[in-house]
Amino acid sequence: MTHAVIGHSVKRTDLLDKVTGNAKYVADMPLAGLLHAKMKRSNVAHARIRRIDASAALALPGVKAVLTHENVPRVLHAGSPHPRSASVTCDQYILDDKVRYWGEGVAAVAAISEEIAARAVELIEVEYEPLPAVFTVDDAAAPGAPLIHDRAPGGNLVLPPVRIERGDVERGFAEADFILEGIYEGGRPTPAYMEPNVLTCKWDGNGNLTVWISTQTAFMVRGIMAEVLGLPLHKVRVLVDHMGGGFGAKQDLFQSEFLCALLARETRRPVRMEYTREETFLGGRTRHPARIWLRQGFRNDGTITAREARVVFNSGAYGSHGPGVTNVGTAAMVSLYRCENVRLEGRCVYTNSPIAGAFRGYGVVQTYYALDIQMDEAAAHLGIDPAELKLRNAVREGDIAPSNHPLIGHGLEACLRKGMEATGWAQRRAQTRQQQGVIRRGWGVGCEMHGSSAYPGIKEQGNAIVKMNEDGTVVLLTGAAGLGTGAHTALAQIVAEELCIPFDCVSVVHGDTDVVPWDIGAFASHTTYMVGRAAQMAAGEIKTQLLARAAAQMEAAPEQLAIANGVIAVRSRPGPTLTVREAVMPRKGLPAAQFVGTATYHPTKSYSFAAHFVEVEVDTETGFITVAQVVPVHDIGKVIHPVAAAGQIEGGIQQGIGHTLYEDYQIDMQTGRSLNANFVDYKMPLAMDMPPIHTILLEAAPDPGGPFGAKGVGEDPIVAIGPAIANAVYDAIGVRFRHYPIRPEQVLHALAARSALPGKARP
Repeated sequence: MTHAVIGHSVKRTDLLDKVTGNAKYVADMPLAGLLHAKMKRSNVAHARIRRIDASAALALPGVKAVLTHENVPRVLHAGSPHPRSASVTCDQYILDDKVRYWGEGVAAVAAISEEIAARAVELIEVEYEPLPAVFTVDDAAAPGAPLIHDRAPGGNLVLPPVRIERGDVERGFAEADFILEGIYEGGRPTPAYMEPNVLTCKWDGNGNLTVWISTQTAFMVRGIMAEVLGLPLHKVRVLVDHMGGGFGAKQDLFQSEFLCALLARETRRPVRMEYTREETFLGGRTRHPARIWLRQGFRNDGTITAREARVVFNSGAYGSHGPGVTNVGTAAMVSLYRCENVRLEGRCVYTNSPIAGAFRGYGVVQTYYALDIQMDEAAAHLGIDPAELKLRNAVREGDIAPSNHPLIGHGLEACLRKGMEATGWAQRRAQTRQQQGVIRRGWGVGCEMHGSSAYPGIKEQGNAIVKMNEDGTVVLLTGAAGLGTGAHTALAQIVAEELCIPFDCVSVVHGDTDVVPWDIGAFASHTTYMVGRAAQMAAGEIKTQLLARAAAQMEAAPEQLAIANGVIAVRSRPGPTLTVREAVMPRKGLPAAQFVGTATYHPTKSYSFAAHFVEVEVDTETGFITVAQVVPVHDIGKVIHPVAAAGQIEGGIQQGIGHTLYEDYQIDMQTGRSLNANFVDYKMPLAMDMPPIHTILLEAAPDPGGPFGAKGVGEDPIVAIGPAIANAVYDAIGVRFRHYPIRPEQVLHALAARSALPGKARP
């Protein structure tokens, strides 16, 4: 079916403001009397605060207030209110008398300049009583390990173990012709968004708090700040306009929100707190480091007979999204490749390390990395092409997904077949068998499926209000955040398509919790799918009202009318038409019609699919791995904005390349001190490092729950790229890596060890 608006790369609604520099971010907003806040951070990983003295800081000219654990409310919270609290842990205070990781905030200062605030922070004296620290999940889980949270009933477990079992696992392994077993590990990459965490707080004379903030979850910020500060919701207003990225990590609150609000209340002046780049590492969130033990049984024809796994996530000092990540990442392993007999266990462990939280790919990056690499190992054992083995086992329509819902369509199969065709897969793989020389090339494939919502873990809903102006133009009110992905443009396209009016006739109002409808936040790849469906439903209400009004003027029944490009006509007869503007305008002395549509959409579960085909070059003298090209194939149901969808895929690939080959936020394993909390020592691929990407968008399995069949694409590309690279490296040099990042020195060590084996020549 041909669509007039969706499926076309219209000009983004925020384009001109961003390219001209007119877009205003939180740190750009001037406020009269603005104070600047800074936080003092601990230089120990685990300790009690024996004494804290802020007198010298308070005496510094220009300092207006200092907060410590002694003068802030002591409210235990989870960093997010219901219903988001289903995925997080209630284990945080604004400030505590105990520090649990190196770099945790212990005090905050407000002053007339950033420089004075930074000087005041240095003057605060803190005397610590050191406590034993544990930095690995093994040390934290050992008998007698020091408790990081004294009240934790499970010792250093963030939550009770997650256990999932289907079928008869023992019988499945007994029926296997061979069994593969391995341990797979993932490091600690950080989101590295462009805009550091920043917010400004201001109180008015009636006790109303206004918060300007860079967040993915404005209504969650409103909810938890009201809860912790003891305010009713109507007393907290949260404003979010432009954002410089979030990648999931800006779902959390970071101490700064409460401290900034309290400093503003104490000083009776607006206060801004903006993290430095180092602080986005120290006080931000990372991906959960993980270790996955995975065992699978296979028949000689490639059928998987049993799957067993034990997953351990390192949560760092606080639970944050540990429960959600553990549940999602563990449950994901029931799927992707068919297996009737599954036994899984997932654990999440506190350590005295930087806090891990929500991050694009939310647990499945780690577990699918293990699952997909082991499938490649099985293919090598069986002598079957890895893409063919994955195709044989790919989940299909009717298979039960991790959400316990049947899958719709054969999306993964379609992605694999299209990618094999587009790359000339069989010929490419054959060429790698005939290589000579220092540079070795290899091809690998990685697969993924990802839900377009967090259901059933979180009972979500999308809300939208659409109203038509008296000239026939339309306004969409949405609480959905814009992270820089072009979400508001896609939502406007959906409304325009449903109403059959030009895209330019739709505007979007967003980012003000006092004005727009409630929204759970931008995460879980659900904005286009869930909020877009609500917008389509609300626009549909407007359409019904509009046609009813037009029918009276055109002497026809509403069901006989159709709209195309803003013009209403009677289907069954030629003759006069009516523009949408004319139908709405005042007539016969009456005012213009006022059409308002509202909708709430409760999703079940939708899944997008992808297969990434990757070529790498491995320098056997330096160990350096270069990604030469990527052919990502994504089934997203229905493409709303092709350029935006491709941009999401390319950005996810860039992050995934970084995670697989370079990125790892490191700490000293003796002291817990951060070692590379900056963009000099924390290495990421830049634009100049990116390979050619030949994106293929499929509409193989439209979801009837999404707008026009659309599904999410935000998180998918970061999942499949990692195992594709690792599998391509194996194809190039015959060495298997089961961890990320894969560093050049590890490649050289593995090649040297391989050449030392009897009968093995060094490449």
